[in-house]
Amino acid sequence: MDEVGRGALAGPVSVGVVVVALPDAGPQPAVRDSKVLSAKRREALVPEILAWGAAAAVGHAEPGEIDRYGISAALALAGRRAWHRVAADLGRIPDALVLDGRDNWLPRSPLQASVGLAPGPGSVHLQVKADATCATVAAASILAKVERDGLMTGLAEAFPDYGWEGNKGYGAAVHRQAILDRGPSPYHRMSWNLGLSPGHEATPVWSARPEQGREQRVQQGEWTA
Repeated sequence: MDEVGRGALAGPVSVGVVVVALPDAGPQPAVRDSKVLSAKRREALVPEILAWGAAAAVGHAEPGEIDRYGISAALALAGRRAWHRVAADLGRIPDALVLDGRDNWLPRSPLQASVGLAPGPGSVHLQVKADATCATVAAASILAKVERDGLMTGLAEAFPDYGWEGNKGYGAAVHRQAILDRGPSPYHRMSWNLGLSPGHEATPVWSARPEQGREQRVQQGEWTA
């Protein structure tokens, strides 16, 4: 399991998980940490990863959930949504989970938002730099990044001023300047330091070309796995 989008100013935080059946998982795709692969290579690996894994999913927590619960709890919620999906596809809870990093944030999912989700893993193995050394974590990072990048590129069509097709919601100079010039969008994390003067935080602006109904779908959980 691995996450992307933790440090972005806009868009969801996304968590990928890939389950394999050991010891007979079959030929392993040539996965690596998603950050060292080109976008084209990441996208090409997706069908190979899906064919290799017994189950795979990406879960998301929306900007409003990040604001409401905090980033750690939102990460956990996205991870639980991904975990629920693979458990449903497998018809059982996977035996163990390898989680990138030193911190097991998965149990911090907010109770009220986790109702109905599958129980978390019974065994969690923390591994620093697992996205560079563990194939399932590297595969999970690739799936999560490809899916989140696609979401941000799609949102860039409706909110073109922020440059999301390139910066994917992170704090690039063009993105920060657009926030100052236009104010935040409904997809910005309003609890974060966006560099706004007092008063702007509560007044997100709509694009001149918003997609009809997009904001309602996102509020209803369009991004959840």
